[in-house]
Amino acid sequence: MNLGNSLYHARKKVGFSQETVAERLGVSRQTISKWETNETLPDIRQAKHLAVIYQTTLDELIEYDADEQQMQQMIESVSEKAQAKMDWNRVWSKKYPVLALYSQQVRVEDYAPKLREMLAQLKAEYGYNDTDALLVLKDILARVWKGQV
Repeated sequence: MNLGNSLYHARKKVGFSQETVAERLGVSRQTISKWETNETLPDIRQAKHLAVIYQTTLDELIEYDADEQQMQQMIESVSEKAQAKMDWNRVWSKKYPVLALYSQQVRVEDYAPKLREMLAQLKAEYGYNDTDALLVLKDILARVWKGQV
């Protein structure tokens, strides 16, 4: 993705108009438009101010990932009802075949009691609902796997 698109998507993400950003930077709305259409580029000081306004880092603003933005938009466009019907395991198993196979190989019941205990602990200690407790546990597991904790 180019810088103009990054600037546009970052601005949209925080819900600001071009006018609002222009006022905060002391430039014209047309200047913001030109940056977003790659007609011109902000100087480094302006880019740093944009990162602050858009609540991101300068690196993230410059290296904005279109795929992440597209995935976010796709996720947000799926209704709760449709999500509940979705067989996420089947969908993800197209990318990660192990998800379709592991239940035939791994004794899930051996892991279930400890996982239930951890879910219950998250719910009791922090008041999470079932879904939030699951998401937090998943995130903790991912951090452990990445060696972040």
